[in-house]
Parts: sequence; C-alpha cells; structure tokens
Amino acid sequence: MNLISIPALRDNYIWLIDDQNGHCVIVDPGEAAPVFQALAERHLTPTAILLTHHHDDHVGGVRAITERFSAVKVYGPEETASKGAKIILKNQQKVEIGGVNWQIFATPGHTLGHISYYSAPYLFCGDTMFSAGCGRLFEGTAEQMYQSFQQLAELPDDTLVCGAHEYTVSNLKFARQILPDDSDISAHEEYVLAKRKNGQSSLPTTLGLERKINLFLRCHDTDLQKKLDLNGSITQDWQVFARLRQLKDSF
Repeated sequence: MNLISIPALRDNYIWLIDDQNGHCVIVDPGEAAPVFQALAERHLTPTAILLTHHHDDHVGGVRAITERFSAVKVYGPEETASKGAKIILKNQQKVEIGGVNWQIFATPGHTLGHISYYSAPYLFCGDTMFSAGCGRLFEGTAEQMYQSFQQLAELPDDTLVCGAHEYTVSNLKFARQILPDDSDISAHEEYVLAKRKNGQSSLPTTLGLERKINLFLRCHDTDLQKKLDLNGSITQDWQVFARLRQLKDSF
C-alpha cells in the first residue's frame, strides 16, 4: 500500500490508500475537488470511502465522489448515515475494505459516534488524535476522549497516526508552554517548524513519537500532573486529560 495525503480546506488532510494496482480507498473527503485532482494525477479509481465522523469538513465531498464513481462503497459510524455512509461500522468490528483487513475502534469524544480505522501500520483517527494534541470535545466528555486515547495507546509504537488536521505547530507550542524544559517536545517543534516552512506536512506521525511529545498520552506522568494540579483536586488520570483540554481550548 502507498499512503497519500491531500491538503484540503484550510488545514484538513484527506487520505488515500493506494493499492498500487490502480485502485484506492479515500478517508474523510471534506471536499471533492482535490480528491479528483489526486485521482487523475495518479490514475487511480476509488473503491471505498471511510468516514470517521459526521462533521462537514470530513464528509463534504462524499456526494460528488459517489456521483462520479457510482461503485464506491461508503463506510462509517451510525452518525454518518445521513452523510452518505451505507455500510455502518461498530466498535471492535473487523472488516475487509479495499483488499485490506481493518479493525474498527469506537473513539468518542470529539463526537459521540466517532470511530477510527486501524490496519497495521496505519491508524486513521480523524479528529481524535493529532500530533501532539487531541480533538475538541464538541459532543463527548473528557473522560470519554481519555478512554479513546487509552484504547489507541495500546497499538504498537510503529503505528502511523494519520490525523485529519495540520495542527502540529500549535499543539507543540502549547505543550512547550506546559513543559518548557522537555527536550523531546522542543526538538520536535524545531523539526516541524522547518518542515512547515518548506511546505511539507507534519503527518503522519508515529505512536512511539507521540508517547513522548503528546501530553494527552502522558496523563500518568507525575511531572505533568504536578504542573497542572495547582490545588490538589486532580485524583485520576482522566482529570489530567480534562485539565489539558481545558487549557488548550483557551490557548
């Protein structure tokens, strides 16, 4: 398989999984035009669309793509049924799509029905996990998102985390504000700033790297807990997660 990222909208990524035999799977097409361009340039025909959740910047291109490619099958959680998903997927389900075996994880938090797709080494996690960050809590709770992160954290270090937004610079600035002396965070910020200056994507990242630089994966870290627990009210790791999300919302 070959992984292709397509910049879309303001800061989205649409992902293509190219089977190198002329076919591909599309993940979270927020708009159709850049997808059509990528397909034409690479002479690819899509066989399936994978949706992680119902927000327009992830589903906006579904109708146009399925109108042009009528054989495309659209997969997603129940909340995407009104957005074009015809095959509804559930937590822990295993399904073959595009000749690849996928495992489905329910990852609520950003939305209540959000799901993620995993086929080693690829993890398509929509707006759940970003490099050095996590998605906003529009529908779910911090505890739900924390549990979603715990589930994804069980995957191997070499997992390629394919988040749906280019938020890495902002996330790393926030992380460095919380832990200014963390050398891993500072070094990766310099690396990402150089990549972005050259117009390169910061994604995908690896889960092994994220364990070091993503504070939302480090809620068990005693140094981080001490930084955040100013009044002794934090007693559980998910509360560390909640405090981080609260601070990031106003960053």
